[in-house]
Amino acid sequence: MTGAKPLIAVVGGAGAVGHGLALRWSGAGYPLIIGSRDAGRAAEAAAAIGAPQVRGMANRAAAAACDICVLAVPHAAQQPTAREIAPALDGKILVDVTVPLVPPRVSRVQLPDGGSAAALLQEMLGERIRVVSAFQNVAAAHLADPGHAIECDVLVCGNDKEARQTVIGLAGAAGMRAWHAGTIANAAAAEALTSVLIFINRAHGLDGSGIRITGEPAAVAS
Repeated sequence: MTGAKPLIAVVGGAGAVGHGLALRWSGAGYPLIIGSRDAGRAAEAAAAIGAPQVRGMANRAAAAACDICVLAVPHAAQQPTAREIAPALDGKILVDVTVPLVPPRVSRVQLPDGGSAAALLQEMLGERIRVVSAFQNVAAAHLADPGHAIECDVLVCGNDKEARQTVIGLAGAAGMRAWHAGTIANAAAAEALTSVLIFINRAHGLDGSGIRITGEPAAVAS
């Protein structure tokens, strides 16, 4: 990897969740690339963060240059974008932040046929690209406010334990507590929880509800 910290590309970094993650990682000193379909828009999004170690590139170039790639695009764009950047991701970690929301009923769980969006992505890309699902349940507005203490835990799912541990470290750097939550098949739980949390927010007038894992860990789970 590049330097003391890995170089992270946030594909979809001009969107709300991608921008919030990039903002927090840049504040923690990580070098970053904002990826977008349009290189000019990527450059504008990078400039908005205002940190010298953040730059913008088109998606394919961002994926090629990075050590770790984060895919933070809407569900409809998940697989097309992943296909575009896949040739540049061989052997790398791809952090998938996708939530399979189906407007207008975004507060109703509607997982894709065949499992979770992340599991289908891993199947499509093959095991040479280590897909890790994370950050689905954190409110974008909270991510975008560096002074906001995030109270939502992060469930981290993936078939490769070392890759999961890497993403848990990234969550910690961004001010979040994260947990090993099993293989990529278990990403269905985190994806479904987003719709549940949206419903709770609306029903109870909450500002970005989240989840907490209770108990004291004795050891890292397998």
